[in-house]
Amino acid sequence: MKYILFFFFFMASTSSNSQSVKKLHRKATLVDTHNDVLSSGVLDGIDISNRTTEGHSDLVRWKEGGLDVQFFSVFTGIKARNKEGFFQDAVAEIDSLQRLVNRNPQSMILANDYSEVKKGIRQGKLVSLIGVEGGHMIEDDIGKLVQLRKMGMRYMTLTWNNSTSWASSAKDETENPASLKQKGLNDFGKEVVRKMNELGVIVDLSHTGEQTFYDAIATTTKPVILSHSSVWNICPVFRNVKDEQIKAVAKNGGVICINFYSGFISKKWDETQKFLLGSNKKLLMGSNWNSDLDSIKREEKWKEFYSEQMNMVRPSISDLVDHIDHIVKLVGDDYVGIGSDYDGVGSLPIGLEDVTTYPKITEELVRRGYSKKSIKKILGDNVLRVMKANF
Repeated sequence: MKYILFFFFFMASTSSNSQSVKKLHRKATLVDTHNDVLSSGVLDGIDISNRTTEGHSDLVRWKEGGLDVQFFSVFTGIKARNKEGFFQDAVAEIDSLQRLVNRNPQSMILANDYSEVKKGIRQGKLVSLIGVEGGHMIEDDIGKLVQLRKMGMRYMTLTWNNSTSWASSAKDETENPASLKQKGLNDFGKEVVRKMNELGVIVDLSHTGEQTFYDAIATTTKPVILSHSSVWNICPVFRNVKDEQIKAVAKNGGVICINFYSGFISKKWDETQKFLLGSNKKLLMGSNWNSDLDSIKREEKWKEFYSEQMNMVRPSISDLVDHIDHIVKLVGDDYVGIGSDYDGVGSLPIGLEDVTTYPKITEELVRRGYSKKSIKKILGDNVLRVMKANF
């Protein structure tokens, strides 16, 4: 009899805890500072107004995940999509977001200032904001920076993986330093940062090299963000930030928003990928499959093998929250947020497969003993503070 009573007590307690987590998650303002669905889906004609079977995001699934505020990444790579250049790529993506909002006025709002952000949250709409991922889109022209601001840009990532003439990227500083004319920001780069402060555009230091990072921190008069970066101390890859950088962001009053990509969360995942895709690939292919297989079948076998091996080392939700923990323990709970990189990455932690799964992060934070106040800061209040200071 006592075992039966214990079982019912346990089930009731579990159910109560689950409801408490859901209530906390629903009451918190959830802000995600980085999603790539514009370039990965919307530009290709996918309508995310309704539930889709493609990608990580759509309006229905955002609602299920409890998302309140989304920064949509305006992205273009090293080669422009449009013959007119990078700036026109940015314009096309901003237009695609505007059309999406226009089709869904009951569920979305494109916010241009902090009061509109707060209004949209009160109305229960998905507050949409524009983040331009890569300073190359201003094409070395302050006038184009101003134009992007007029179109609604609210943060700009100073570099993507490619450096500009005025700022060096993390990828180039670490992997291709000989290609750089200089590390960090030159005089024009510092002018860009100052103009961003003047325009109310948040300075985003994800993707920037360390020298660019420190030059920007020394130049800006406003709090910065790192819209989608994780902790180097846990996973030492070029895109993550070191403890001294974390301390510098805290001193600046900024926020580091944790990226969900498996390769930025788990050192083991990153090392396994490097092992499989490096010089060992031919050896592994030769030892696992008969050489009489044609090249297409061998490549198919390789892809299956690679996928199986990488799935075996995918990180957990707990691994991701370790990055949040690290920042909180180092500098406090005011300087960390969420920057998922959904629809911009090829692998995610187990249990965080799409935007419906945000509540699992709240659940893990509760399990670790975080207070309601701290959880609300991490989920969105910290970023809202930086937005208010800039906008």
